[in-house]
Amino acid sequence: MTTQLPEQLSPQPAGQQAAWPRSTNPYAPFDPVNPPRRSPRRGRVAVLIAGACAMTLAAGTLGGAIGYLAARESVSTGVAEVAALSLPVPADGSIAAVAAAVQPSVVQLDVTGGSGSGTGSGFVLRDDGYIVTNNHVAGPAVDSGSIKVSFADGSTAAGTLVGANPGYDIAVVKVDRANLTAIAIGSSAGLVVGDSVIAVGSPLGLQGTVTTGIVSALNRPVTAGGEGETAFINAIQTDAAINPGNSGGPLVDSAGAVIGVNSAIASMGAGAGQPGSIGLGFAIPIDTVKRIVDEIIASGTSSTPVIGVKLDMAYTGDGARVAEITGGGPAESAGLVAGDLITKVNEQIIADATSLIVTIRSNAPGDKVVLTLTRGARTLIIPVTLDASKS
Repeated sequence: MTTQLPEQLSPQPAGQQAAWPRSTNPYAPFDPVNPPRRSPRRGRVAVLIAGACAMTLAAGTLGGAIGYLAARESVSTGVAEVAALSLPVPADGSIAAVAAAVQPSVVQLDVTGGSGSGTGSGFVLRDDGYIVTNNHVAGPAVDSGSIKVSFADGSTAAGTLVGANPGYDIAVVKVDRANLTAIAIGSSAGLVVGDSVIAVGSPLGLQGTVTTGIVSALNRPVTAGGEGETAFINAIQTDAAINPGNSGGPLVDSAGAVIGVNSAIASMGAGAGQPGSIGLGFAIPIDTVKRIVDEIIASGTSSTPVIGVKLDMAYTGDGARVAEITGGGPAESAGLVAGDLITKVNEQIIADATSLIVTIRSNAPGDKVVLTLTRGARTLIIPVTLDASKS
């Protein structure tokens, strides 16, 4: 099985559009018609192909009618009386109630760039126009591209790319609008396997689509190839249906608070049919997203924590093997040497190089971590203070 990102640039029919969703938080994907295929990568983590496939059909109106008119002719007066009949109000805590609350804060992004065009999802972070999405959704607009943002009420606005961190696959877009409905921001720290989750976005350009599932796994090392460098994600795995176009949209909990940003999907790989959901979707934890987004809004850039080593990506044994020490970095200061085999970070088992990278990136520059490593026949426990590299 290979994995694929839910969005990659490729030509898309003109005029495609989609709609969106809500909250009061102070904070408040991108699709081609034929996303390019990536050859499978070896290792424990399948390659994810970013992409938000754009449909050849225009995205239709997906919202259900909220009421209907029943007309009745009065026999005595000949006057038609019209009665408005309302649908029942969703029960608090139900999927319908959560979807209704979230939808006003979810947006569709139609992006054009040097390599093509596509459609993805995003959500309103702050009521003054800041929107969170994936880098592989909005990144293509960085060089003379454009971003069209479509809201749940049918209105649209031009968006500008504030900044992005390709290594985390996160981007921030700004629209010149005020009093937007910001989504509620939750926390990914307390998630447990089995928690109910809801994904909202524009799969295949179908705006406002809601799917449900559970948290299937946590701390799942995932690599995602999008615009620019490869993203390394310490992902939330879910069986909620996520398809091309969902990228950048929110994964919310049963209270309607964002706990992740949908970023990638798994597929059966080349020759196994059209990419689509097989119950293996991956989201970037919101606790990581919040730090990246705050830095981008403040400065247009963001930092990535590093320990100052180059890893042997071809090593096939358990753990992550250090190939080279970066001069002047944290690892050198802590006494690591080439050939060390890192097996744990803060008691979390490290299976391979990718596992180490995503685990380190779930922290922030300046954080202290404890590395367990083997050096020959010895086991060493070494504290390291993480440094920062800028994106």
